[in-house]
Amino acid sequence: MKRLLIGYLVLFTVFFIYIYNYHLKDTITSSYEDNQENQFRGDINEKYVMLTFQSGIEYWKSAIKGFEDAANELNVSVEYRGATQYDVHEQMTVLEQVIAKKPDGIALSAMDPFALNSTINKAIEAGIPVILFDSDAPASNAHTFLGTNNYSAGNASADKMAELLKGKGKVAVITLPNQLNHIERTEGFIETVQKKYPGMEVVAIEDGKGDQLRSKLVTEKILKEYPNIRGIFATEANGGVGITNAIESIKKTEEIKVISFDTDKQTLDKIKEDAIAATIAQGTWNMGYWSLQILFKNNHGITSTEKMDNSKQFPAYIDTGITIVSKENVEDFYAD
Repeated sequence: MKRLLIGYLVLFTVFFIYIYNYHLKDTITSSYEDNQENQFRGDINEKYVMLTFQSGIEYWKSAIKGFEDAANELNVSVEYRGATQYDVHEQMTVLEQVIAKKPDGIALSAMDPFALNSTINKAIEAGIPVILFDSDAPASNAHTFLGTNNYSAGNASADKMAELLKGKGKVAVITLPNQLNHIERTEGFIETVQKKYPGMEVVAIEDGKGDQLRSKLVTEKILKEYPNIRGIFATEANGGVGITNAIESIKKTEEIKVISFDTDKQTLDKIKEDAIAATIAQGTWNMGYWSLQILFKNNHGITSTEKMDNSKQFPAYIDTGITIVSKENVEDFYAD
């Protein structure tokens, strides 16, 4: 009988220890999960602002969607602002207005790599973190830049042009010569042609000012000066459409290959019509989504690297990727 009692006591003790440990583990796990969930959930009163230029163009829609999707995940508020025109002074004014409202963070696409530096630094000095996306201001004190590796995108565009032209012929570039991302695309294209394709020659570089009509006019000028030109690269979408409008007017669509940038509906339609041979799709949703994620995590003390230079740091540059779009995959890039 005594042995039986001892056996029951041992079983009861083991069962008690099991129940205690299970409850303790469940309590710790629940507490950890609650902390993790709270750590990645903000307050709806937190306000983050995305700020661009030419704010009404279709290009920004995907980036705004990424910004809003991140806001829904994080339970914070967001606002979209921007200069309505391609005007750095207007963008500077809008940025000053945003700073005055003291948001919890700003995601900015800088239309000029230098002119906005002092205003960006003013925001940071006021304790407002700034993330740059799409177009950088590298000399500013902004924490991180998210965007396309524009030089590599220029390389890829040159390779695609060489494929289309079988490595031979005169080509031109229509760009925005004062905006850093377009400068890098242009340099990547030209240097790749010079280094890899001796049978090709870049004969003209023109400023399309991000405008369809202006791009059409400068293309007409190029066509007059170089009637045998075989390809034109546009570093942004309005330029690509303007180029095709000029080429279509002289009925040389099949002879002159056009490579454009971005995936607005007009560009995609031109690809389906064989007026544009290819375009470069950027990871614009990624730009918006990760800009807000980084701003939020910076504010909440969650960093991906150790502290450096006495500030919370994420990588200085995050490449959001590109895809070459042609007639074979164009349907995948229309908005749902």
